[in-house]
Amino acid sequence: MPTPGSAPGRDNGDAAGGVDDTVRALLLLMPRLVGRAKRIPVPEALRSFQLAPRHLSLLACLLFDGPMTVNELAARLEVAPTTASLLIGDLSRKGILERREDEADRRRRIVAIAPEQEPAIRAWLAPGATAWRAALDPLTPDQRRLFVETLLAYEAAVGGGEERG
Repeated sequence: MPTPGSAPGRDNGDAAGGVDDTVRALLLLMPRLVGRAKRIPVPEALRSFQLAPRHLSLLACLLFDGPMTVNELAARLEVAPTTASLLIGDLSRKGILERREDEADRRRRIVAIAPEQEPAIRAWLAPGATAWRAALDPLTPDQRRLFVETLLAYEAAVGGGEERG
């Protein structure tokens, strides 16, 4: 029997492991994943900053990859440099990030997590990174790439082509 959104001639879940069986499993799993992510408590030291998901991506990049320029951050976040600059400015005013001159090129600014905020940010984001490592480690590089590409395709299909960031 066809399920909502299935098309004639497509795998409608008749065979074990069919597309619709996988869709059903993911429709059950995704709300649980989102719910668990939302229940991760913000450390006391960061609660007053009203951090949004867009801030977390930026903080994760800096935490795991170290200090970098605005343009490097924009590229990693897949947003325009002006968008990255606005996020950086917001977090700098809150004392979460610091900007300094690049010693190699004084026209550029290097962005880093403020040292006094790093322990709380690390404690907050590290468990998620550890969980992703545990889930992804058994996969081959091609399987990991396919997993990320699948999530990106899902994001694009759900978002209707909205810009990320």
